[in-house]
Amino acid sequence: MSYQIREPILVIGVGGAGSKLAIQAKNQLNSDCLVISNDSKDLTSENSIKVNTDSVINPSVQLIRGCAYEEAGKIESEISNYETVILFANLAGKSGSAIAPVVADICKESHTGLISFAVMPFKNEKDRIFNSGIALKRLRENSNCAVVLDNDSLLDSNPDLSRKDCFEIGNNAVMHVVKSLSQSGLDTETSVISTSKADLDMETSLRDSLKMLYENAPPNAVKRSILYVTGGDNIPMGVINSISTLTTGIVGESSSHIEMDSTSDESKVVMLSSIQGMTKFDQYDPLGMISKENTLDWDKPDCSIKCELDLYQLE
Repeated sequence: MSYQIREPILVIGVGGAGSKLAIQAKNQLNSDCLVISNDSKDLTSENSIKVNTDSVINPSVQLIRGCAYEEAGKIESEISNYETVILFANLAGKSGSAIAPVVADICKESHTGLISFAVMPFKNEKDRIFNSGIALKRLRENSNCAVVLDNDSLLDSNPDLSRKDCFEIGNNAVMHVVKSLSQSGLDTETSVISTSKADLDMETSLRDSLKMLYENAPPNAVKRSILYVTGGDNIPMGVINSISTLTTGIVGESSSHIEMDSTSDESKVVMLSSIQGMTKFDQYDPLGMISKENTLDWDKPDCSIKCELDLYQLE
């Protein structure tokens, strides 16, 4: 089922990478923007909320999240005048994985529509994988639509890329999806963005995109795919027909759709695929494989609280 976006729209970016994506999306959607972070460097001239961790130099994800809940009143007040919130978070970062579930929780309690865009870490960022999995689980539960971009599967498909290249390619792919929001809705299932380097021939770009997709989920889990063909005016129609035939043969005729984007000078494929069932991100949390019916969990994600206690040492 497709989720229909309603205006007015508020774009929220959490953390450094999330705030940069939110500012770009704000310009694409002509909407208002809010930036939330515990790092003052992320708070630009945009409307912003500072999550105060006091004098802690290197706060944990749980502490940042606990401090974010202290700002819940401000966040709820900001979103109260909007029908839809579009949230951007890099779940590899502490701020993103800490604050994004808080925003999602507030949106659900206030009955505000929420579309979440989450960027997942590289596999060599081992200390970040668990927290990113927990955060994504909360986003998927509390969002009307959750869209995931996996940096690691992009790097697996293109091992020659630098981290900067991965970020640039991934961010551009996210913006292609954002631009399409006014024309096409998003499925309420989890969706995965996959893409390739620019300036490849289109069939190679499609194969790289499919490889990236299947790094995230098995082929039988793909319910529907939209292909955004960028630089469409410069691509021969025979090539477009060829990639359409290839896609139809893989995901099925009723499950594939092609949209042309003529505003970009780059020629490549960006795929948005809705996933029904398990993804590789469920493995980031060792307990995530257990069904929700067989587990006990807190309604709110784990967080630390600040408390000043005068406890004297007993000798």
